[in-house]
Amino acid sequence: MDARVAIRSQYRAALEMLEKAVTGCPELMWNDAADRNRFWRVAYHTAFFTHLYLSNAHKEFVPWNVELARLRIADLARDAGGVEPCSKDDILAYVAFVRAVVDEKVPSLDLASESGFEWLKCDKLELQIYNIRHLQHHTGELMERLGSRASVEVDWVFAG
Repeated sequence: MDARVAIRSQYRAALEMLEKAVTGCPELMWNDAADRNRFWRVAYHTAFFTHLYLSNAHKEFVPWNVELARLRIADLARDAGGVEPCSKDDILAYVAFVRAVVDEKVPSLDLASESGFEWLKCDKLELQIYNIRHLQHHTGELMERLGSRASVEVDWVFAG
């Protein structure tokens, strides 16, 4: 099997799980002020970095939506007070966009080339594993919140 087929499959499964977590989030949890990192911010952060690391290089990255990209800047500054939260529809649209980027980019990846990100000294193969691990880490975080606070279960998605 070509590694790109497995990588694409794992991205798609993890993105489907993120989508299910976003869809299953009760409105009261979406922007709960009691959370240091609000549900919507974690979901946006997850989609944003998945998208970023699917780019050929940092310098070639084009944000999906400039208006939502400003939230990333606020996220870095931890300025939650003055930032309007993304809606579920915004996040679901971003996840769908990232899924399309996976389908477009992964089949032609040169897995032996450099990552394209000066802060990640690895090749593209390791970058994809790193990126999927990051995607699933935060998706698992959101799933845990849903399960422990709202008794909402997100089913595991088998890739294949």
